[in-house]
Amino acid sequence: MSRTSAALQPPADAAAPVRHPDAPAPGELLGAHYEQCFGCGGEQSHGLHLEARAGEGVTVTAEFTVRPAHQGAPGLAHGGVLATALDETLGSLNWLLRTIAVTGRLETDFVLPVPVDTVLYLEAEVTAVAGRKIYSTATGRIGGPDGPVAVRADALFVEVKVDHFIDNGRPAEIRAAMNEPDQIRRVRAFEVNP
Repeated sequence: MSRTSAALQPPADAAAPVRHPDAPAPGELLGAHYEQCFGCGGEQSHGLHLEARAGEGVTVTAEFTVRPAHQGAPGLAHGGVLATALDETLGSLNWLLRTIAVTGRLETDFVLPVPVDTVLYLEAEVTAVAGRKIYSTATGRIGGPDGPVAVRADALFVEVKVDHFIDNGRPAEIRAAMNEPDQIRRVRAFEVNP
């Protein structure tokens, strides 16, 4: 980003990110953390259905296709949808750290308009970790990894305990997630939440 705020600058004593030994392997599809998630869930008819893959180090790549339901101006993606795609991709990085974290701050630059039916290719990486704070950056390119940059963002994620979701989520959804018979889906709903 051209002018990242001071809140998104890692402190001098920040550590380089370290990929967790149990992180998904490079190239592995990360899958939805929660099927009702607007960003990655498959059960949201108008959601992004974003698919992220683990990269090398502490990086991920993702893609999503801008659909008519995602437009703001006629024929163009809504800026909030593009910010959501960046946020979802950045949040997926936490799978590689095996850390439960939420977005604390997200600064987005909109560089080019993104037409409906465009595939947006996203790349994200963790740049530093300082205590509970995780600093990261992402770009979104039109049409593929070598396409023109359309959006970019810098973010600060904050590590939280699972109680953050249980104490603050709507009780009906929390109960449904906790009563999910598939143990893997039940655990994933609370492991990482961008």
